[in-house]
Amino acid sequence: MQGARRNRVAAVGIAIGLASTAMAGAADPELQEQMEALQRGQEAIQRQLALEEQIQELKSGQEAIRQELAEIKRLLQAAPANAAARPAAGPNVAGVVFDLGDNPMKGSPEATLTLVEFTDYQCPYCGRYTQTTYPQIVSEYVDTGKLRYALLDLPLETIHPQAFKAAEASHCAAEQDKFWEMHDRLFANQRTLEPWSAHAEALELDTAAFDECMSTERHAAAVRHDMSQAQKAGATGTPSFVLAETDPDDSTKVTGIAFIRGAQPFDAFKAAIDDALSADGS
Repeated sequence: MQGARRNRVAAVGIAIGLASTAMAGAADPELQEQMEALQRGQEAIQRQLALEEQIQELKSGQEAIRQELAEIKRLLQAAPANAAARPAAGPNVAGVVFDLGDNPMKGSPEATLTLVEFTDYQCPYCGRYTQTTYPQIVSEYVDTGKLRYALLDLPLETIHPQAFKAAEASHCAAEQDKFWEMHDRLFANQRTLEPWSAHAEALELDTAAFDECMSTERHAAAVRHDMSQAQKAGATGTPSFVLAETDPDDSTKVTGIAFIRGAQPFDAFKAAIDDALSADGS
């Protein structure tokens, strides 16, 4: 409806412009005054339309926030009454084998342990984890060769409509060896994920190749595969983690040890990782 209204206003503007041109030489001051009044009226309508569009954008943003809050409320209501008194118990992943596919890894291929993160690029908790706890894990365990880090996608499409395409964008960047750079950039710009090409340009990627990758959706199947591994782990929210034993014969396979739910503080990860390293004799 607003588009049709804008088209009518544009048509009126064209008519006024043509009439103004035709009357440019007219000496009748009354007609000139009427024409100027019409032009002022058209400008006022255009300002009103622009304001209405801004209001509609605000309403869309409020609806997204409302959906996010509703999901948080649902999760809180589903939690046990004494959940605040103890860490939430996660699914039992001990002995479960996970396929990491061709997802990029951080850390030494010789590391006996792998931490698998299931993430969503629109998830605010994932963003908080990425900015706070994640760098500490990388510094203390990944960079020192004790732990390998794998990131798998779990876009919560019902509440985060851009998350799936964001996951694809990270894989398209991986084609140009910029997976982790895209990962960091998307989390640093969660409120402005689109247009995707803007992130490619910022990372100095071949934007034509990136855009072609995004348009063909050739990594959509890989994202769906990651989601199937999250389902196998029993992960229903993000971020979720599986601490696992690395398969020494197949780097794409890991065997679950423990499940870590949510954006826990660094100490929670440290305790789980140190326990697993001790048990492994590392």
